[in-house]
Amino acid sequence: MPAGGKFIAFEGIDGSGKRTQLELLSKELRRRGVAHVCVSFPKYEGFFGRMVAQYLNGDFGKLREVDPHFSALLYAGDRLEHKAELEKHLAAGRTVIADRYVGSNLAHQTARIPANGQNKFLAWLEELEYGVYGLPRESLVIYLRVSAEKAQKMVGMKGTRKYTRKRRDIQEANLKHLKAAARIYDLLARRRKWIVVDCADKSGTGLLAPEVIHRRVLAAVEPGVVRGRGKR
Repeated sequence: MPAGGKFIAFEGIDGSGKRTQLELLSKELRRRGVAHVCVSFPKYEGFFGRMVAQYLNGDFGKLREVDPHFSALLYAGDRLEHKAELEKHLAAGRTVIADRYVGSNLAHQTARIPANGQNKFLAWLEELEYGVYGLPRESLVIYLRVSAEKAQKMVGMKGTRKYTRKRRDIQEANLKHLKAAARIYDLLARRRKWIVVDCADKSGTGLLAPEVIHRRVLAAVEPGVVRGRGKR
């Protein structure tokens, strides 16, 4: 990775508050004068992003009917389309903050693979994204940990979204899938460069206030990112 270019990705199952935390972190980076850009995947306006929207709307079939290799290729292709943009910002020394990145593909698509084939699928998908496509690796992955039940409830509270005509897309609507994806995320979070931010309150039934979660996020990124300064 180019000197000075830090890459932070927010991960977590649907409804875990990734966008909110990205915006809070961006606001703090602006306050401290840290040069940065925010990105979000999938980018539904692109070639592959439009196909991702079709997949999430069920146009290719129900969740169990779509081969995970196919859907994984769509998400990876979406990132490949925007690889040059990411590399440009990193080469310029800007911090990149992403709402979803490779980790989302690893969690959601591996969750749809039988347990005895998951390690092989993970290896295949990482080779595709980081190897064949040569996508930049994250400097830090922040995993916002939320129960599947609570996350699904939060999704139901969202307003209308451009990519789907449904209140919940085919992944969000499937609680079994969300639980399986959360289990994969928990496994991925054991890796180096992954930081777990538990968003549950003390009772375990609700979520911490966004500002409280933000302070935990800031503590994770501050040593390597927030203390740096740069010009836009």
